[in-house]
Amino acid sequence: MNSTALDIGEDKSLLLVDDDEAFLRRLAKAMEKRGFAVEMAGSVAAGKAIVTARPPAYAVVDLRLEDGNGLDVVETLRDRRPESRIVVLTGYGAIATAVAAVKIGATDYLSKPADATDVTNALLARTDELPPPPENPMSADRVRWEHIQRVYELCDRNVSETARRLSMHRRTLQRILAKRSPR
Repeated sequence: MNSTALDIGEDKSLLLVDDDEAFLRRLAKAMEKRGFAVEMAGSVAAGKAIVTARPPAYAVVDLRLEDGNGLDVVETLRDRRPESRIVVLTGYGAIATAVAAVKIGATDYLSKPADATDVTNALLARTDELPPPPENPMSADRVRWEHIQRVYELCDRNVSETARRLSMHRRTLQRILAKRSPR
């Protein structure tokens, strides 16, 4: 999809909420080049403050932030500006969180790594059309690793409890956790 200012609409305001500062700056620069008027926030509190003061037409919100859950920003934006288009972005993609994000009012849900083109396509997609399949989907090994990481986080980083819930030997889990994520 070729994104021009005409596709965006008259209100080009875009809020980006992510606590990864390097990623936030790169995405902001790329989205500005595509014609959006970008505002950045690095936390739930900052995102909610911007939404309350100046509710944007578009938003890209990371799910897991240092000070809480990005869905709180989504809820606040839905209350302030129901027609806004919101994409939830996360490195911990799971069906349950995708469903929760959409129920609260997100337009779409993308797993990291997502680039500016993926984000733009999700923000500008019409509700009656299906989005194209991702250019670089996660490998099966990466999906497995993401799932293990998510369960590990949900178990407050308790290896024994995570291993029990995954029906996996504790030492096997420790070896997986010690490795870098697969591509």
